[in-house]
Amino acid sequence: MSKRGKFITFEGIDGCGKSTQLKKVTSKLKKLGFNVVSTREPGGTSVGDAIREILLAPKHYNMTIETEALLYAASRVQHIEEFIIPNLAEDNIVLCDRFVDSSVAYQGIKLSHEEVIRVNQPAYDKVTPDITFLIDITPERAAKRLGIEKDRIENRGVNYQSQVRENYLFLAEEEPDRIVIINGDQSEEKVFEELWNVLEDILIRN
Repeated sequence: MSKRGKFITFEGIDGCGKSTQLKKVTSKLKKLGFNVVSTREPGGTSVGDAIREILLAPKHYNMTIETEALLYAASRVQHIEEFIIPNLAEDNIVLCDRFVDSSVAYQGIKLSHEEVIRVNQPAYDKVTPDITFLIDITPERAAKRLGIEKDRIENRGVNYQSQVRENYLFLAEEEPDRIVIINGDQSEEKVFEELWNVLEDILIRN
């Protein structure tokens, strides 16, 4: 596709603080006069939101990993076509809470890297993030931030999140030019400062 805007994604294990940072970045960019929109996965569209409810509902604890991967991929393709591509074409900055890297990190625990890539090939063919911020945090610290009521994925616990973190760090090693690791064990303000310094170079100084 031919895009003019910037596509920026935020990744990390559950409880890492990425959603909070995305909101702070959105607010800062709007104050500076940038055309910016924020969104999330799964979701971002009416179809995606319906799929999100299925994916995260604790009652679907017996969902197979293949079903999970396909549902995430289906939500993503709808999201790309209906929301991401149109906004990039309008020269907007699109900030997205999770994208394909989440599927590689999460479903990649039980499925091979190749299987996850194959399921998500339609997404890879359509759009790639310009930059991805990986908010890296210890699973133990992240677990303390989660509320009492957890969704189906959050219920998998610290050991599971440790495996997800390992997958994320592997991705960062594979794509250092795109994925920027931010130390999520710092204060919320320090995390934002570190993140903003990178964004400033990309969006303002350049």
